[in-house]
Amino acid sequence: MASATTNPTLHSVRRLRRRFLNRIFAGVYTTVILALLYHHAITLLHSTTFTSFCISFTIFISDILLAYMWLTSQSFRMNPVAREEFPENLVKFFDRKDFPAMDIFICTADPYKEPPINVVNTALSVMAYDFPTEKLSVYVSDDGGSELTLFAFMEAAEFSRTWLPFCKENNIIERCPDTYFRSNYTQSPKTVEMKMMYDNMKTKIENVVEKGRVSDEYISDEKQRRVLSQYWTKDFTRQNHPSVIQVLLDTNKDKDNRGYSMPNLVYVSREKRQGYHASFQGWRPQCPDCDMYSNDPLTPQRVLCYISDKSNTPNLGYIQFPQRYHGLNNADIYGSELKRLVQINSTGMDGLDGPIFMGTGCFFLRRAFFGGPSSPVQPETQELGPNYIVNKPIVDREILYQAHRVCGCNYENPTSWGSKIGFRYGSLVEDYYTRYQLQCEGWKSIFCDPIVPAFLGDVPISLRDFLNQNRRWAFGLLEVAFSKYSPITFGIQAVGILMGLAYAHYAFWPISGVPITIYAFLPSLTLLNGISIFPNVNDPWFLAYIFLFLGAYGQDCLDFILAKGTFRRWWSDQRMWHMRGVSSHLFGSIEYIMKHLGFGVLNCLPIYEAMVFRSDEGRMPTRTTIISTLLVWGLCAIATLVLKM
Repeated sequence: MASATTNPTLHSVRRLRRRFLNRIFAGVYTTVILALLYHHAITLLHSTTFTSFCISFTIFISDILLAYMWLTSQSFRMNPVAREEFPENLVKFFDRKDFPAMDIFICTADPYKEPPINVVNTALSVMAYDFPTEKLSVYVSDDGGSELTLFAFMEAAEFSRTWLPFCKENNIIERCPDTYFRSNYTQSPKTVEMKMMYDNMKTKIENVVEKGRVSDEYISDEKQRRVLSQYWTKDFTRQNHPSVIQVLLDTNKDKDNRGYSMPNLVYVSREKRQGYHASFQGWRPQCPDCDMYSNDPLTPQRVLCYISDKSNTPNLGYIQFPQRYHGLNNADIYGSELKRLVQINSTGMDGLDGPIFMGTGCFFLRRAFFGGPSSPVQPETQELGPNYIVNKPIVDREILYQAHRVCGCNYENPTSWGSKIGFRYGSLVEDYYTRYQLQCEGWKSIFCDPIVPAFLGDVPISLRDFLNQNRRWAFGLLEVAFSKYSPITFGIQAVGILMGLAYAHYAFWPISGVPITIYAFLPSLTLLNGISIFPNVNDPWFLAYIFLFLGAYGQDCLDFILAKGTFRRWWSDQRMWHMRGVSSHLFGSIEYIMKHLGFGVLNCLPIYEAMVFRSDEGRMPTRTTIISTLLVWGLCAIATLVLKM
């Protein structure tokens, strides 16, 4: 059914029919889970030895955690939707000169971990959008404050004068230079010339990075020399330096080699001083990662199909595109595609109030960063408000003064930036936390998943990188899970039960490492000691185990394949789910616990030993252990409610 109220139609949305089967299956599966937990409870109460009690209790806790993870995951299956955009109808809706301004932020931090040539390719791909160049501004936010990155973009600015018109005149789809020249492009004198220009720029940038500094032999003009010497003095360090704002291209005066205006291109590095934590990002209307390049020049038009619909705009905060990757093998042995996270679950959340912000490939409406849809906007100054239109050149003295002030390392200290407005930095997973807070304020989002991927990026090339990334996610998610804004308490009240459970599924995701680890070791250990923890084949409870096992895996595999996945990639995803559980999720959880409990855990070790490990007269009675555990949980629940009030 068409969801746009305008004529002609700009987009459509349809609910997937499998939602009915999902709801029926969820009801049946939940009934069997409750029956199995009841069976565990009866077995636990009739334990005759301490060993059997410990085993039954461990299995009971593990199955409760697994049941929680499955239950919260059903929120993604209750109302999945599919969308389609019709950007070709935009020309019937309004003229290109009426397109809204678009600001694109590309963030980088380390020229050695994130090579500048890759960041340059990302910037060039979005600068070449099929979008009015006078309405387009690209900001390179360099947290590392590196002269290598600025030099790379000085070179890129000159190369773009030829690259942008080349792409548009030849209707090139792959507007990332590196990707285009690695494809089977049409050979011609012009393409050969462009390839030579790109190779020269790439070699120059890579040589500078290899040397670690911009030596005189690579500086092509006096302007480059003046800019670099102005900022990178002997006192300039990565941790201690002034703000750096350099306008590399100005749409009001810079032209391409055909005489048409260029988009704005600005390098920004925020001030850093010892004793100040510079985390302020203000607002980022669109933010691809530095390793995610644009793969579709029509992406901005797809976004306009939604924001031009007046029925969406009152509370539409952003449009999220899925992360897609190139270079994956057929099996995706590391499960790097993360299809369930970035596509399947997002489709399900889109049928509720919208997907989470994934940290990249997202187009924000600026208004979303200034409080809830119905709350009054109170920026520090009028110029920083979401509806303020700048009528002065980007190089105007007053504009640059304001920009340097905002880039000051302590600018947000007396304000609400980073806590109540802008990007929220209360967790390592600031993308998840920001979207969660926006959702609680009343903002909605839309999941846009076109056939042609809007963005493509690189995946971790080693298992260690992949697991380390997941460990950081695990730590950050638990920070939100056990905060006063926990989705299981605050979230369900603020956004409703289904969206609250969806956010709770992510927040408590790392706890899956506990049952996975237990089931990885407990069956083998009990088998070696002649103890059976599962029912016999002729026991009716054996059928419950079979149904729960095949039901969960079968449904997950079906979801994966319906999302244009393959069985081999699904199998790899399952294998990596187990691997993450016993490594990154488990260690991330332990790291979180140790950080928040610290020298307190060590002081209580004798008590824990008496509760669990000792078997002599010094052992604490089991009844006391259970009562004290329940008492602590109760006190924690009361404390959470008090903090929320």
